[in-house]
Amino acid sequence: MDRKTIIILVCCVAGVLALNKLVDKLYPPIPMPPAATNAVPATTISNATGTVTSSVVTPPAVPNATLPTFSTNLEERLLVITNHDARLIFTSLGGGLKEVELFNHRADVSRHARKRSLTNGFASLNEHGMVPILTVSGGDVLQGDGVFELSQTADGVRAEKILTTGLRIVKEFRPSTNYLLLTSVRLENATNVPLTLPAQEIAVGTATPLGPQDDGLNVGLMWHSGSRNTTISDPWFKNMTLMCFPGTPRTLYREGQSNVVWAAAQNQFFGMVAMPVVPAQEVIARQVKLPAYSADALPEGAAAPPEPKGYAVSLGYPALVLAPETSVERQIIFFVGPKEYRTLSRVADRFKNEVDDVMGFNMFPFYAVGAFFGKALLLAMNFVHHSFGFGYGLAIIFITVIIKLLFWPLTAASTRSMKRMAQLQPQMNALREKFKDDPAKMNKKMMEFWREHKVNPMGGCLPMLLQMPVFFGFFSMIRGAIELRGASFLWVTDLSKTDTLFIIPGLGWIPFFGMPGAGLPFNLLPLIMGATMLWQARLTPVSPTMDPVQQKMMKYMPLMFIVFLYNFSAGLTLYWTVQNLLSILQTKLTKSNEPAAPAGPVISSALTPQSKKKK
Repeated sequence: MDRKTIIILVCCVAGVLALNKLVDKLYPPIPMPPAATNAVPATTISNATGTVTSSVVTPPAVPNATLPTFSTNLEERLLVITNHDARLIFTSLGGGLKEVELFNHRADVSRHARKRSLTNGFASLNEHGMVPILTVSGGDVLQGDGVFELSQTADGVRAEKILTTGLRIVKEFRPSTNYLLLTSVRLENATNVPLTLPAQEIAVGTATPLGPQDDGLNVGLMWHSGSRNTTISDPWFKNMTLMCFPGTPRTLYREGQSNVVWAAAQNQFFGMVAMPVVPAQEVIARQVKLPAYSADALPEGAAAPPEPKGYAVSLGYPALVLAPETSVERQIIFFVGPKEYRTLSRVADRFKNEVDDVMGFNMFPFYAVGAFFGKALLLAMNFVHHSFGFGYGLAIIFITVIIKLLFWPLTAASTRSMKRMAQLQPQMNALREKFKDDPAKMNKKMMEFWREHKVNPMGGCLPMLLQMPVFFGFFSMIRGAIELRGASFLWVTDLSKTDTLFIIPGLGWIPFFGMPGAGLPFNLLPLIMGATMLWQARLTPVSPTMDPVQQKMMKYMPLMFIVFLYNFSAGLTLYWTVQNLLSILQTKLTKSNEPAAPAGPVISSALTPQSKKKK
């Protein structure tokens, strides 16, 4: 694979990542049709232990494509408990967890928030949730007026309600370490007649954007079937073709065949993950409208973004018949907190369920390569940060230097090989001209020529090929590393976002760069990165096999990378900038240490086979 092919592949990947925004502007989504109803297979539970039997019933049809609502006339009672990590706010309406405030994470870490002293609030999960976490829905048969009796127990909270049908719903919440919450939902038949219950949904939570500058690409549902992950977000609900062109919008996602090991309502850095002890039958997600952002939350001069969207996620369970004086219990372990890999990996080891995949390292477009190198780089970055006391910006630079040193011998050999190839270009052209009518013989003579002069035409591409997985790993790691959220470096206030210094008004219409209604953000680090790429391109020897058109492409390639990476995170552009500067240094050192080129052209025996006979 030559350099041209590699660059084309990189550009294609970057183009796919950037195309969605352009398509959204050119093809606005079609309004969503009215919600439809969906039926769930029914199962009977009739013994005292709550074991599922093979009997099947047909319960009354219940429209379950909408979320339960609570009357505004009902009095809401809140019960708050705190631990070292979070404040948990429980509500009597729905008998669930209304909101979780995380003490160690701020709600807004942007430059705008710091200027206006808006960073005092804690990051909150399910703050704008449609229903509390662990709400049981399925119609009036399971809800009634929705008001539960809350009480604090020795190790948590208990919510209880008795419906007019004689059904008792009891929920238990027990906070644990590592942002875990041990919960259970028990449905009890306190009557002397069987109770037929429709399919039930248990709320996981509502995924919401981090703020008005969150593009929503990382907001949605992720669930694990025991063998693979599935991620559902805005493109799926837009019903996009080829991930770009929207069709008739979808209103409801439901999937699973009694294999839902865990399901997460998540955004880029936080998540609510439900891990049922026994896999749930299915997972359900709905796209919902969220309250508009306040003027204080918007960057200076920016217009309000389109109506924000969230995703209400729940676990689905089959319909059942409860025999007299029996019950069924659903035990669910919740993780409600930041997507910290070390914490999630401990949870995954404890419950053997690969919940650390919620980090998204193995997502499109890099999959297993991004997952392997992303995890390794994140662990290395955290090790450098904690062991040497470096800030995360310095940690990224330190790791980049170490990686460059590891590749230094290979890159130096590649540079020397390319320069040697350039010196031998006249002889190679002569070979091509001499055997142009016999391609097979020309290839044979060219191989002999390369072997005689100890050069490898692939030498210039090998270092790039070996370093591409590292770049994929950095991309995957920086996309999901909450450690970089709010981490500052020089003028950068948040390494997980762009390093916008100010916004140039009136230029929001510029594709890929502009912010509609606001202007053109001035991001300094991508411009420095582009300058270093241009500098590096001027110093790097051009492959002799590259035609003039390819050489022109190489000259303008840095400009293309600026386009694709202009609005990417500062952490990624910092890595690439340092990588370019180190490559420039290596090129100069290699050039100064190499022996002087021969005064005249080297004549190859492959080109003049009679020369030896004359001697």
